[in-house]
Amino acid sequence: MSLLAVLLLFTGCLTIHGQQLALSANDLARRVDDHYNHLQSLKAEFSEDYDGLGMHRSESGTLLLRKPGRMRWEYHSTAGKVFVLDGKYAWFYAPGDTQVQRLAATQLDDLRSPLRFLLGHTRIESELQALTLAVGPAGSYTLSGQPKGQQKRIARLSLTVTTSGVITAISIEEADGATTRFKFSDETPNAAIPESAFHFVAPAGIPVVDSLPPV
Repeated sequence: MSLLAVLLLFTGCLTIHGQQLALSANDLARRVDDHYNHLQSLKAEFSEDYDGLGMHRSESGTLLLRKPGRMRWEYHSTAGKVFVLDGKYAWFYAPGDTQVQRLAATQLDDLRSPLRFLLGHTRIESELQALTLAVGPAGSYTLSGQPKGQQKRIARLSLTVTTSGVITAISIEEADGATTRFKFSDETPNAAIPESAFHFVAPAGIPVVDSLPPV
């Protein structure tokens, strides 16, 4: 068989009707795992859109992640609003709140947790049940599944990813029909992030209240 014939056969195996075959869900999930499990820290810009209970909310800010188990969502659209995970506790505060909410990290079942898990040693195939893959626009893919242990709260979690395993969006469909979508841009892998970024100090005069874990 000639070299040209081999190349044509190989090309034919990769395309159907002129469209490139998608990776399998498991293959792409492993690429995402590999990308994030090799990071020690991450900085990215984010936008957050919520639709549910008859309302729409849009916010944006900067996301900082650092192993082990540290995370900071700093909102620019609402100056002073933060969600901080210091490895032991999660802290929630926004200007105007009469108290700071604190929750043990082991009890965290927050919508922001999926990306935090990707900074640990985890496997998407183990975290999401009935994993599926869909081809999106501009060479993107969407991995979707049902998060294990969260059936009563989250109906579906979708990750929009590149072929190299970079997450560009997370969409969370809650059991009550509400949807939250995070989009990420300007990712800086292994960014130099000081430990102080994950230390939360309550504003003067604002009490800290231990919250109950989500139901």
